[in-house]
Amino acid sequence: MAVITQFLFYVLKFFLHAVTDMHRYHNNLFRKKEAEVVSCCVLTSPRQGAGSMGDTEKWPEIEKAAAEKRRELVLQGPAVDSRISSHGGLTASVYSLTLLNYLEVSQCPSLTEIHEDIQRLTSLQSLILCRNKLASIPDVIGNLKSLKVLDLSVNNLTVLPEGIGQLKELNTLNVSCNGLEVLPEGLSRCTKLSTINISKNHITALPADFYSERLDLLSSLVASDNSIQQLSGDVSKLSALKVLDLSCNKLSDIPSDLSECPKLKEINFKGNKLNDKRLEKMVNGCQTKSILEYLRGKGRQGEDGGDADVGRNADKRKKQQRKKKGKVTEEQDEVDELNKMVVKVLHVSDTPTALTVKVTAEVKDVRPYLVCCVVRGMNLKSGNALKRFLVAQTKLHDELCDKRTTATIATHDVQLLKGPLVYDVKPPTQLKITPLGRKEMTAVELIRHLHLEAEELRKQKKRQNVTGLHRYLELLRGASVYPCLVDAEGHVISFPPITNSEKTKIRKTTKELFLEVTSSTSLQTCKDVMDALIVKMAELNKFTAEHREEVGSDGERDGPPEPATSGNGSSELVVQQVRTVDQDGNLKVVYPSKTDLAKDTSNLTIIW
Repeated sequence: MAVITQFLFYVLKFFLHAVTDMHRYHNNLFRKKEAEVVSCCVLTSPRQGAGSMGDTEKWPEIEKAAAEKRRELVLQGPAVDSRISSHGGLTASVYSLTLLNYLEVSQCPSLTEIHEDIQRLTSLQSLILCRNKLASIPDVIGNLKSLKVLDLSVNNLTVLPEGIGQLKELNTLNVSCNGLEVLPEGLSRCTKLSTINISKNHITALPADFYSERLDLLSSLVASDNSIQQLSGDVSKLSALKVLDLSCNKLSDIPSDLSECPKLKEINFKGNKLNDKRLEKMVNGCQTKSILEYLRGKGRQGEDGGDADVGRNADKRKKQQRKKKGKVTEEQDEVDELNKMVVKVLHVSDTPTALTVKVTAEVKDVRPYLVCCVVRGMNLKSGNALKRFLVAQTKLHDELCDKRTTATIATHDVQLLKGPLVYDVKPPTQLKITPLGRKEMTAVELIRHLHLEAEELRKQKKRQNVTGLHRYLELLRGASVYPCLVDAEGHVISFPPITNSEKTKIRKTTKELFLEVTSSTSLQTCKDVMDALIVKMAELNKFTAEHREEVGSDGERDGPPEPATSGNGSSELVVQQVRTVDQDGNLKVVYPSKTDLAKDTSNLTIIW
């Protein structure tokens, strides 16, 4: 009995020890879990100003980028803007994607600030924050040492952070369409800068250190539509400068030192009231080479000191002598140059057979805005004229139309059109078109092909995501019907914003062009793009007439030069109005109207 009792005692003791150990283990485990929970709460708590949405609702784009370790992320459009508006900004989780080398957040009017946590994305090479309502950019942006492209265009910025000067790898800076009055000091430290666009701001002067020999890679400076009052002669230190646009500013003089820029190919000083009226005429009508030669001559006169007046008097006497002999003066030559830049508008009532476009009610919810016109007198036959026109159209698509996302241009040969035209919608499987350079296919097949091409390009460039190419495809995502322009025979001649038809493709033999601009943004956007296109066509036509090219881009002679003329020796364009009407025949819009072609046309003569 004693043995049994002792045995039971040891069993009970062992059991008590086991229970005690188990209790101690669970206590320790509970404390550990509690610590982990606290730590997790600290790590995932919403950051002030960065938006708290990441804690309550998930962003599928960011989750996907994190899961697939993507290097690129694009957040844009109404759906993203709605989330930003509802939750007070970008989710903090976007700043945890430290592998990103491309980040775009665009077309989100509710986005007014970027959190300082942006500095965590140290791998970023491209940061695109355009078409938002940003009022400020944190100075810590200077910590993005790998950044090469910074696009802050079309926002509400009134000042730029000094930190931009720390971006040693930066080669492209776009801050156009903001409210900037000054640029930050220190841009000269960004020694790899190649392209700068500061147009459409309120800038009154370029910073002193901007005219620096350190910016020896800067090839393009666009500073149009500002209030810049002076261009320093030190601009000659920008040895790589090829394009300089200071149009529509408040310059009263252009320094002769500008002619010392060895690579300068394109300058634009239109819209400035210069003291030298002869020079003002030249910048409104002459080619870059002529203007630089004139500035170079002024520079030599300045170096001669007191002899300058003597030289000018001698020039006056020579001009008077030439007049007596019946010769045309140089100033008259310049006036003739300007007269070549003529656009004549032909009223729709003067041409009863003019094309009209009927717009159906169904396009209202897809792509509602459209303007059209017909242009005659455009010389596409001589030399590389057609190639230059197509390049100019592509440039307008990339810049003014923002990669076709805000508007799209289509051009057609009028002789190949069968009117009247109808702007309508069709289901993707029923919309058939012969795209440029392809066989006939449905819209579904075409978009599939374009997506495959984009994916193939992504693989070739070893990227995680496609950017730039085919961005406009996203505009049709989820749409049950697609917009299209249809001729009288039922053929789809245009499928915006994707392509127009091979059947109406313009060629060197095209004499009349039907121009079409569509947009889902606004009617004024369409008009602005059409204005810019016609101005560019006038400039190209003038260039073709002056140079009288005979050899095409393929090296074959096209025969005698045929500059587009209106009978008086000028490269005049005739723009025929086109009416756009609703299904009942009521007028919606006519282009051009008296209020069109009224901006940035100081170099044109408009005849109504």
